[in-house]
Amino acid sequence: MTAEPRLRQDCAVFFDCAGESLLGIVSVPEAAAETGVLVIVGGPQYRAGAHRQFVLLARHLAEQGVPCMRFDYRGMGDSTGATRDFESVSEDVDAAIGAFLKACPGLRQVVLWGLCDGASAVCLYPAHKDPRVAAAVLLNPWVHSQAGKAKVILKHYYLQRIADPSFWKKLGSGKVSFLQSFGSLFSVVRAARRKAPADASVDVVSDVGSPFPERMARGLLGRKGPLAIFLSGRDYVAREFDDACKSSPEWRRVLERSDLEITRFADADHSFSDPGETRAVAEATHAWLKAKGLVR
Repeated sequence: MTAEPRLRQDCAVFFDCAGESLLGIVSVPEAAAETGVLVIVGGPQYRAGAHRQFVLLARHLAEQGVPCMRFDYRGMGDSTGATRDFESVSEDVDAAIGAFLKACPGLRQVVLWGLCDGASAVCLYPAHKDPRVAAAVLLNPWVHSQAGKAKVILKHYYLQRIADPSFWKKLGSGKVSFLQSFGSLFSVVRAARRKAPADASVDVVSDVGSPFPERMARGLLGRKGPLAIFLSGRDYVAREFDDACKSSPEWRRVLERSDLEITRFADADHSFSDPGETRAVAEATHAWLKAKGLVR
């Protein structure tokens, strides 16, 4: 019987991106591997992640024989340069992939793994032009719009509150302000009815003139390789994503992909902050990689 792979070490790597110095941490297993996981950070935060989630994920994967790299975008953490948002980090991701492959001899391809707007950045990365990208794992993808957020709040908060007898008792006793409560409800209804700007017909991910949720969907439709989506049960971002998939033709086409798998974590919050949920995500990531034949 062969021994389970063990984490060998965490290695710091410095690499260049458009003249700036970026820092990454690679968790390296004992044995060489052909496929690794590159964590794309959601922001604004650095490579450790909320409650050190990315550290724990990387080390868990390395213990299973899968190298994993997490890094700071330009302007974040220990990387130099101007701060940027998730819509403008494709150069950073491209540079990080190159540094990851260089740091791990034998590594040929990567799986992009992102939470929230890190998942959005994964979708926007032009993977259809990059043969180094084998697959993607998206956690609670950020497809935010003011109207979408308002619909989620209306559906999952206000409707439940109106149906709750304790709310009407508080209202009758004066513990809840009638004007404040229904004024807030009216504002949410008005936001939910707002229409998004008309979107021109485009076929490329890089078209910055269209809303980013639509560009995300097109990015996924235009690439090859399996796709996993992890969704939290106690998260408005995940619920907004579900609603977007129902209302958007492009996202409905994404859901029709035969190589797509959706896993739901019913008790998890947005960042999987409970230690048990953090570990469950790490284990689910490794299990999915194995099931798709990406790792041993």
